[in-house]
Amino acid sequence: MKIKYKHGLLLVDMTLMYNGKNKVIENLVVDTGAARTLISQNAVDDIGMQVDSHDKIVTYYGIGGKEYAFRKNVDSIQISDYTIENIEIDFNDFGYEDINELLGLDLLMHAGFTIDLLQLEMNRTG
Repeated sequence: MKIKYKHGLLLVDMTLMYNGKNKVIENLVVDTGAARTLISQNAVDDIGMQVDSHDKIVTYYGIGGKEYAFRKNVDSIQISDYTIENIEIDFNDFGYEDINELLGLDLLMHAGFTIDLLQLEMNRTG
């Protein structure tokens, strides 16, 4: 899969399915320094995803300080030819126009992706 290089960041797209509705989420930063994948709630509002009493609230610590997110079970996610079903993903309010959050090590490692920075490609090895 081709990686976009924009604003000095590596970006990919993901398809998320929630309650039978698909949503392509563009411009996730490939972030090998992030333990978990984190998606902007604004990117999924239109498919009815909102925090509810069954969701776990989690705390993130980073350069910007402390932030909160909610963890929700989704039907599936797909990145290139890799699909995983019934997975928990974290969502929060993200303040950047063109970026819809982070693709973290949880999914990068689970899929066995390798990143080729010379060719700007991300492929599965497993």
